[in-house]
Amino acid sequence: MRTRESRTRVGGRRRQRHNPLRRRSDVVEAWTALAVAVVLCVGAPLAGLAAGWHAYDTARATAAEQRAERHRVRAEVVGSHSHSASVPGAEGDRRPVHRVNVRWSEPGERPRTATTRVPPAVGVGDHTYVWVDGRDRVVPAPTSRTVIWQHALAVGACGAAVAAAVVLALHTLVRRCAMRRRLAEWDRAWSHTGPNWTRNHT
Repeated sequence: MRTRESRTRVGGRRRQRHNPLRRRSDVVEAWTALAVAVVLCVGAPLAGLAAGWHAYDTARATAAEQRAERHRVRAEVVGSHSHSASVPGAEGDRRPVHRVNVRWSEPGERPRTATTRVPPAVGVGDHTYVWVDGRDRVVPAPTSRTVIWQHALAVGACGAAVAAAVVLALHTLVRRCAMRRRLAEWDRAWSHTGPNWTRNHT
């Protein structure tokens, strides 16, 4: 009984596999759909992971160079400007700041002055910390680990999305080509069988 059922299943599979209505374009389209599913489930995440990891390594190396070239000093606010602006904070909100003149001096060197941005609560006579480079120019603080991870995640998500978009675009192109080939095959088949069929029914 089991042998007969197994033979029936094998025979059904063979008949389905050798379906005369199935054309080469149908097989190509079916295998393409399978490949697209595999790539979307595996390839796109791997592409996003690779892009994010590369962006993380690059940003981390840049931050290390910034920390090596820059150092933080304690400066005194000696003047204020009327101009104010707002800059994005760590959580994405925009925090108001205003520009002030600061002065600092390092051991064995003459005092230096520069212009930087500080929160509105910091006024003349207060002290703040600024980052300076090897030329004693006020520069932004080195990139933090939070910003590095945010950049890596954003690049990874974009990489996965671009990979998925490319795969879907190629799949659409293959489907269009398969459809055109299928229609052409149908036209050729009808050109051979159509006259006989219409002649037998007239």
